[in-house]
Amino acid sequence: MEPTERKRRHSGRITLNDVARAAEVSPITASRALRGERSVAAELVERVKTAADQLGYVPDPAARALASQRSTQVPVLVPLLSNALFVDVLEAVHRTLLPHGYQTLIGVTHYEPREEEQLLRSYLAHRPAGLLLTGFDRTEAARQLLAGSGVPCVHLMELTQAPGVYCVGFSQIEAGHAITEHLVQRGRRRIAFVAAQLDPRTMQRAEGYRRCLRQHGLYDAKLELLSPQPSSMQLGGELLEDLLRTRPEVDAVFFCNDDLAQGGLLCALRLKIDVPTRIAVAGFNDLSGSDQMVPTLTTVRTPRRAIGEASAQMLLTLMRGSVPPQHSMDLGFEPMIRGSS
Repeated sequence: MEPTERKRRHSGRITLNDVARAAEVSPITASRALRGERSVAAELVERVKTAADQLGYVPDPAARALASQRSTQVPVLVPLLSNALFVDVLEAVHRTLLPHGYQTLIGVTHYEPREEEQLLRSYLAHRPAGLLLTGFDRTEAARQLLAGSGVPCVHLMELTQAPGVYCVGFSQIEAGHAITEHLVQRGRRRIAFVAAQLDPRTMQRAEGYRRCLRQHGLYDAKLELLSPQPSSMQLGGELLEDLLRTRPEVDAVFFCNDDLAQGGLLCALRLKIDVPTRIAVAGFNDLSGSDQMVPTLTTVRTPRRAIGEASAQMLLTLMRGSVPPQHSMDLGFEPMIRGSS
């Protein structure tokens, strides 16, 4: 028995040598045929592909990366998969990278910088082609890992003008300011900010809220209700009920995320509180279902699919060894004014 056959039987994995033997070509020819190189005759390509299909051969990406010194894997690190915002981003990234031969790997950080650091150590050990990371909140050790890796990297959802840092997103502060300004212009004077999770982007929206109200002389720190719990519809209802019980003078609420706001609207409906006559409600991100609430939810539409596509395109440019035309791409946001305000 040949060494390669013993190895295959021991591991249970069909190897390139097995395919080459079945197609009666050399392993180099088999490799070139499967990569679609034009130097291989069409008849040989057909033989190799038929053998690969019959044997159930699956290329080993680690071996291919070792041979070519180039990986095809792109890890994308996001905080959660339970938030539709990040699912939309991932879908756009996948659709953009796949036609170019890159596989998307998903890492979930749960908003924990140390968990992100652990994921980075694991992924960087396999020499990925590039990285897509959410935001800039990470440990100093993670920053050093990224700086020393030489792996092209693009940051999502937030912006910076720092030299050498590539990012695609929008200003969370300006978006928070804009939706608060809308409530002020509707005549609201006791505007609360209700938030959960309290990740950096949530707190940037809070900063926009504060700046707006300070400009109008309306800011009151007692109207902020901040919870470290994960964001959810149930929590949104609980927080609105708590807010109305402890701060009954409130006439508008800016929820940091639509799931909280949707829960708040359902709570108001259950308690027979008129929205927007008694209290106006606004959310953030324009998640699925917000335009179907009763009343329809005023919110901020964020370009999450466009962010996923543009960040992947920027990363493709970097992975090809070129410099993108801009290092910080602001895709903006859109206030969606509906019935709840």
